[in-house]
Amino acid sequence: MEARAQRDLGGSEVFVSLGQLRQIGVFVGGEVARPGLQALTSLSSVLDALVAAGGIRRTGSLRAIRVEGPGGRRSIDLYPVIAGEGATPDLRLREGERILVPPLGAVAAVGGEVTRPAIYELPAGTAQAPLAAMLRLAGDPLRPSGNRFLLQTTDAEGRRSLREIGPRDPLRRGDALRVEPGSDVVAQDLRLAGHVVTPLLRAAGGRGQTLRGLLSDPRLVRPDPYARLGVIWRTDPRNRTRRFHPFDLGRVLTGQADAPLQEGDEIILLGQRDVAWLASPGVQQALRGDAAEMTELAPPPTQPATAQGTSFGLPAAGMPGGLAPPAAPTPPLAGPDCPALVQVTIAAQASRRRFAHIRSAGFPDFGRAPCPQIFLDYPTLLPFLLDQAVLLTGEVRLPGLFPVVDGAGLDAVLAAAGGATDTADLSTVEFAREPSDQSSTLPLSRTLLDLRSRNFAAIRLSPRDVVRLPRGFGDRDLGPVTLVGEFLRPGIYDIRRGERLSEVIARAGGLTPQAYPYGAVFSRDSVRQRQQEGFQRTARELEQGLMQVAAGQAVAGLRGQADLGGAVNAGQALAATLRQTRAAGRMVVEANPVVLAGRPDLDVLMEPGDLVAMPKRPNEVTVVGAVLNPGSLQFATGWKAAEYVRAAGGEQRFADGGRAFVVLPNGQSAPAGLGAWQAGGPPIPPGSVVVVPQDPSPYEGWGVLRDVTQVLSQIALSSAALAVIVRSSGR
Repeated sequence: MEARAQRDLGGSEVFVSLGQLRQIGVFVGGEVARPGLQALTSLSSVLDALVAAGGIRRTGSLRAIRVEGPGGRRSIDLYPVIAGEGATPDLRLREGERILVPPLGAVAAVGGEVTRPAIYELPAGTAQAPLAAMLRLAGDPLRPSGNRFLLQTTDAEGRRSLREIGPRDPLRRGDALRVEPGSDVVAQDLRLAGHVVTPLLRAAGGRGQTLRGLLSDPRLVRPDPYARLGVIWRTDPRNRTRRFHPFDLGRVLTGQADAPLQEGDEIILLGQRDVAWLASPGVQQALRGDAAEMTELAPPPTQPATAQGTSFGLPAAGMPGGLAPPAAPTPPLAGPDCPALVQVTIAAQASRRRFAHIRSAGFPDFGRAPCPQIFLDYPTLLPFLLDQAVLLTGEVRLPGLFPVVDGAGLDAVLAAAGGATDTADLSTVEFAREPSDQSSTLPLSRTLLDLRSRNFAAIRLSPRDVVRLPRGFGDRDLGPVTLVGEFLRPGIYDIRRGERLSEVIARAGGLTPQAYPYGAVFSRDSVRQRQQEGFQRTARELEQGLMQVAAGQAVAGLRGQADLGGAVNAGQALAATLRQTRAAGRMVVEANPVVLAGRPDLDVLMEPGDLVAMPKRPNEVTVVGAVLNPGSLQFATGWKAAEYVRAAGGEQRFADGGRAFVVLPNGQSAPAGLGAWQAGGPPIPPGSVVVVPQDPSPYEGWGVLRDVTQVLSQIALSSAALAVIVRSSGR
C-alpha cells in the first residue's frame, strides 16, 4: 500500500492504525486463583490469560499446562520462559480455546552453593531428570569446579538416606540436593593482626612469601609498635597443632632480617600498651597462681530442634512430609573477662618453677587495667610472651616485662623501656640467668656488669633473663624542705644528705629582725604520723575504760548513776576530741642560728618533707582550760602563770590548779606552779599557752580519767603549732 501511494500520490505518506481490537473469550481452569471465562483481546497470550485468572497456585504445575481448542490440544512448559532454558513454547491464543492448569507434578529441591536455590518441578510425565539439567535451572553452582553433591533421598523402605552423587546421576521425585564445596577450607592465606591499622587477609604467594614482603608497606603498622618481638602463629601440617614463633619486628621493618611464611600463618604484632600490660596487677596475681577475675560460667538456655521445618535452607512447602533441618550449633558458654589470665593461672599452678623469673617482681599495684583486645583474640599468647620475657627493673624509665627473641641486645630492650635514668649506677648492673636445663640442679647465675662504657649492645639477652639497674648513691636527698615565716628568702629548698637546719637557714639568708627563734615550729611527717597514732590509741583506751566502768556499775546497781553519766559523757567528749585533733608533727628543736653555732650537737639533721615555720616575736600569752575567761592576754615582763590566770578571771570551781601546765613557745611543757605549795612557777615567755585542766578526782575512783594532763598537753601543743604555721604561711 505504501508503494502504491508513492506511485499514484506523489509526496504523500501513509499511516495505518487500529481503531478497535476484537474481543475473544478464553476459559481458564484448574489450579488458578480465579478460574472461569476471561475476556481478552485477540492479541493476548497464554500468560495474559493466566494473569487475568489471578496466576497459578502453589499447587499448580508450570510444566504441563494444556491448551485445548478447535485446532487441537497442545502442552506448554513455562520453565523455558521463566528460567530461559530450552525452546520457547507457542503462547498464542485463538478464539474458542481453553486453558487447563493441572496439579503440581514431581518435584526435587536444589540448595546450597547455587545461584537460585529452590524447589523445582521435574519435566511433565517423568519421575526423574538429569542432574546437569536441574543445576542449569538453579543457575549452576557458584564454584566452577570442586563441588560435592550431597543427595537426600528415600530408599525402597521409605527411609531417608544421604549419599553423594556424580554429575551424571539423575534426580528423582522427592529428592533434595545440596551443593557444597569439595573441601571447605581456605588455601594459600595469610593473616596480619594485632597492632595494625586494619587486620588483613593476604595470599601466601607473591609478596606474602616472606615477612619483609608482607610488611613492605610500613603504614600497615600502627604507631608505637613493640619492635622487639612479633609472633607468627603457625600450624604444623602434620599434626595440625599451632605454635608461636617469635621474630624481631624492628629488624624486619628495617630490612635487616626476614623469614619465610607458610600457608595459614597468622602474623601478630604487639603495641607498647600491650607489653606494658604484662606488668599489670592482674597478670601478677595470675602468676602467683591466684584465681583470676572471672564471670560466672553458666550455660545459656537451649532450644529443642523441631522435627519439621526446612531442609538445606529451602521451604518445606511442596516437599512430601517435609525434611528435618540440621541441628543448630549450641552457643558457647559465657567466658571470663580475660581468658588469657585463666591460661596464665592454670600454667602457674601446674608448674611452680615456670615464670619463676617474674613472680612477685615488685611492680606497683596501680589498679585493674582492662584486658587488651589482642589477648582476648589470642588467649594462649600471654603465657608465651611471659616465657619469652626479660625482667628489667631498677633505674629505668619504664621498668617491666619485655618479650625478646633469643640473642637480643640489651640496648634494644633499654630503648623499649625508655632508657636508663640519670640516677642509675652502671658500674654494678645485676644480670641473672636461669640454667638452660630446668630439670638440673645448676644454680642461678648472677653476675655484676660494669656498663659505664654504655656498650649495652654487647650484652646478649635470652628469654627469662633478669636485669636490674641499681640506684647510684647521690648526695641529693629525695624530697624538699619548706621554710615559711621570718626568713629573708623563705621557700622550698632541696637538700643533700646530712644537711642540717643551720645550713638551710643560711641558704635562706638567715632570719629577719622580727623573727622569734624560741617559738619556731619544726614539723616532720614521721613525727606527725606517730602523734596521730597516739591520739587514736589514747581515744581507744578511754573508750575501753568507759566500757569497763559502765559494766562494773551495772553489776553494782544503780548507785551513783548520775555521776557515772557525767564521767561517760566527759570521756566520750575527750575521745571525740582526740580523734578529730590533727597532729602537727612538731619536734622541739633549737632554731636560733647563734645558739646552733656554739652548740653543733643541737643542730638537727633535715629530712625530706620537713617544715620550719619561723613566727614573729609575739606579744601575748594564751590561757585556756578551766578559767572563767579563756583567751589571749598581753605579755607582761616578769609575770608568772598565776598572774595570767588571775587576769583571765581566775580558776573555775572544778579546776585542778596543781596539774596546770605551760606550753612554751618552743613546744616544751612545764608545770605552771599554781598549786597551794608552789611558788607560781618561772616567768612566762611571750607566745606561751597556760593550760588549766579540770579536776578529775570525781572520776578517779572508776579509773576512767587517770591522768589527762599528757593528753591535754598534746592537744594544746598541736593547736599552738598549727596556729603558728598558719600565721607564718599567711604572711
